Amino acid sequence: MLLQQIATSVAAAGESGHEVPAPLWVEPWVFGVSMFGILVVLMFIAWSYNNLGNRHAATDEHADPHRQHPNKHDRGQGH
Repeated sequence: MLLQQIATSVAAAGESGHEVPAPLWVEPWVFGVSMFGILVVLMFIAWSYNNLGNRHAATDEHADPHRQHPNKHDRGQGH
């Protein structure tokens, strides 16, 4: 049934003649260059966050028995 509807739509589109595409307001290559530029900017924004883990020295986490979800792998540090 769906295949028949698709075939009918394709046949109707073929009989109506050639449709003219909508005019672009800039040259087609400008779209590609602008998308690439936006992605490069977003890449540098994401890359700027790569050093956040090195701001402070690493400290060991203490085993708190009163945590709602205690660490089940505290290696004997708790009670």
